[in-house]
Parts: sequence; C-alpha cells; structure tokens
Amino acid sequence: MHRFAVLAKQTAASSGCKGPGSCRNGRRDVALRCIASLAAEKQHRQRFTQLTRSGREGLVRWNSAAKASAVKISEKTSREKILTLESMNPQVKAVEYAVRGPIVLKAGEIEKELRKGIKKPFTEVIKANIGDAHAMGQQPITFLRQVVALCTYPNLLDSPSFPEDSKKRARRILQGCGGNSLGSYSASQGVNCIREDVAAYIERRDGGVPADPDNIYLTTGASDGIFTILKILVSGGGKSRTGVMIPIPQYPLYSAAISELDAIQVNYYLDEENCWALDVNELRRSLNEAKAYCNPKVLCIINPGNPTGQVQSRKCIEDVIHFAWEEQLFLLADEVYQDNVYSEECQFHSFKKVLYEMGPEYYNNVELASFHSTSKGYMGECGYRGGYMEVINLHPEIKGQLVKLLSVRLCPPVSGQAAMDIVVNPPVPGEESYKQFIKDHQPTLTMTESHHHLKNAIERAFERSFAVLFQMDKCSPHKGYSRHP
Repeated sequence: MHRFAVLAKQTAASSGCKGPGSCRNGRRDVALRCIASLAAEKQHRQRFTQLTRSGREGLVRWNSAAKASAVKISEKTSREKILTLESMNPQVKAVEYAVRGPIVLKAGEIEKELRKGIKKPFTEVIKANIGDAHAMGQQPITFLRQVVALCTYPNLLDSPSFPEDSKKRARRILQGCGGNSLGSYSASQGVNCIREDVAAYIERRDGGVPADPDNIYLTTGASDGIFTILKILVSGGGKSRTGVMIPIPQYPLYSAAISELDAIQVNYYLDEENCWALDVNELRRSLNEAKAYCNPKVLCIINPGNPTGQVQSRKCIEDVIHFAWEEQLFLLADEVYQDNVYSEECQFHSFKKVLYEMGPEYYNNVELASFHSTSKGYMGECGYRGGYMEVINLHPEIKGQLVKLLSVRLCPPVSGQAAMDIVVNPPVPGEESYKQFIKDHQPTLTMTESHHHLKNAIERAFERSFAVLFQMDKCSPHKGYSRHP
C-alpha cells in the first residue's frame, strides 16, 4: 500500500491535480494511472531478468568457445617471431663491443661459481675490462657528493653538517633547474648555468682562450656526445659513404658506433716503437687508401690515449690539426683522460688551445668537437653519466640540426649535469672545502713511489705474457693512465 500511495501522489502531481477534489474524477484517474505504472514496471523487471539470463548464458557459451579455441591454438605450432636475427637491424647485429662482450660474461659466470664455493686456483676476478674506478675501490670526492646530495634533497641545505661553499653551489644549480628541482627536465643542451661553468673551466684550462657557453653541450657521459656527433656526420652511399678514421689500438666505442651507423671504419696505426705516438705520415697513408672505397671526412683522436696511455706532444697536435685543415676533416678530440698525466716529461695540451694558438686561418675554419666526462680523471664517477662536448666552427644550420637531434632524447640526466658542474667548478684556495678536496683527489693524481713500483711490475708482467703470445720483446711505458670512458 505504501508503494501504491507514493505512485498515486506522483501520478496526481504529473496530471496537474493539486489534491483530492481539485479534479472531477480525480480518485478514479489516479487509481487507473497507478495500475498502469505498476504494470509497466513489472514488464520492465521481467524484460531485465530475461536479458540478464540470456547474457549469462551467452557469456558461458563465449567462455566455452574461447577455451576450445585456446586448446586448438596450443595444439598448433607457435607462429614465427617477428623479430629474429635475420629480420633485425643488420647494423645492430654488426656491432661489437669487447668491453662488455663474451669474456666479460664468462667472468661473471666464474664470479657466481666462486660465490657458490666452487674451488678455483684463484679467489677473485679482477675486472680490468672497463675503467670503473669506484668499483675497484677508489673513494669518491667528498665535495662532489655533498653538492649532488644537497641538490637531490634540498632540505639538507638547512643542515649544519654541510659546508657553506657546497650549499652555495647547490643553490646555484637548483636555481637553474625548472621548479628548483633536480627532478625536472633541463634544456636539451643542458642547464644553462652549468654550461657557463664549463665554458669558464675551458678558459682557465687553456690560459684564456675564449669559450662560448652556446658551443657547450652537456651529454650522458662522453660516449653519448661522440655517438651524437658521428650520427650527424655520417651520410652518403657506396664510395661516397662517410669514412671515420680511428686509432688502432682503439677504444671499442668507436668501432661499435661506426658499425651501428653503417659508416666505414678507416684504421690508422699508432707507432708502438715510439711509445704509441701518432705519426702524420701514417694518417696520410690511411686516408689515401680509404679514398678508393669511401669518403673519409672524420678524424678521431684519443689524447691521452686509450688503451695505449700515450700523451701527444704539442708538435704532434699541430701536425694533426694542419693535416685536418689540409684534408678538410672534421676533428673529434676525446680528452677524457686530460687529468691522468703522470710522466714528468709529458704535458696535456687540448686541441682547442693549440688550434687557437695556430692562428685565425686554422681557428676560424677547422671544425672540432672535444669531449670530457665525470667518469675519469680524479672523479671516477661513472654511474652519474655526466659529460660535455664543445663544438666549434659548426655551420649555423647544422647547429640547429644538432640541437634538434639532442632534443629527441629530451636532456641528459640532470644529476649527472650537477656532477659535471663540480668537476669544472671545484673548491678553490680560501674556500671551506678546499683542504678536504685536495686530500681526496691528490692520491689519484699523484704517481707515488708505490704507484711507480706497481706500474713497473705490470709492465714486466705484460712483457713476459706478450712475448709468449705474440713474440714481442718489450712493452711500451705508459705516460698517461687510461681507463675506459
């Protein structure tokens, strides 16, 4: 009766009746309308029940059919994979990277066996395939870690545990980041204030040779910069395909990048008898031979050398620059070991500085990209993947293309950019952290008597090993200490 009364009131209201007696046959009309509404509602309920039941039956039938179909599919042979060794990118398949190749995988297996207690004639595996300084026990630079920690967790800026000079640098970096956060994207070229610090560092290093922050590109380690420049340089087909001249022995990044980009590798050989020196006559021989099958237009230099450890003299660098200018070659100068020079008779000279001092005819024309990294030197911060490249004399339109290419990967890791900032902007005399900084980095950069003893012992061991394997009668001494970028 309650439901009937509610329907009666609703029906009366919809019919325009304001109450009993307001319509002549109000009660009868209301009763009829209520009965009609109840009948319609009953029909709707029956129809809904019918649809629900048929839906459930349909779902059961569909599930049964799906299961039967799955059984039939499982009984058949699996279809061929879309991506196979035959269908994959052939340039990727051609890539070889010995630094992390089969020998390294085998070393990993041996390590697992040692951890399981399997007996070997040795107790540990020493990984000399890659320059991972911290993995080998080198201690991090306190100041660098403090600044990165402050940038990562700005609440620490209020902590008395951190020196003021580290806080000052952290605040400057954060002010250059979107939202004052290391977690924001930066410009594709990198955080502007860090690029300014890199330019200032290059000017100090090179004795006042000007450096433009607009020519600085922060990268994901030096390797990223090298690959990016090679990518924009490679073009043509057949005999016009770009040839890239690289030193032998080389760091495998170069041959791997050349393979992936389907460029032509042009080898030139370092002079082992002369401490792995670079001979321009060998460059000329290599270039002339390569012209028969490709278009050599890139010359890669690693100074100090990796893996050979040679440090090029100023005269050698001048000869190389003149050769590049004469033959119209784009120069790539891999200088990530610029801090690792230990021989008293050697000194690091940047290609940028020598190029500038050779005069405007060279400085205004030779196209040069030079690279540095947080991974080497006294830092050894491989995991941050920080680096930069300075590119000079680039055509304005190509500069736009380079920025476009870099923008595809958005930006290098901002934490790595912050680490790079401390490499180029370390504590200076008079600052609170200077003494600790010297204490941290001096052991890495100083060749002590024990280092000399170890170096000589390694050279003697290599001489014995290589004499057996390759009939070699001597091992050239290292003048710079190389580790992989």
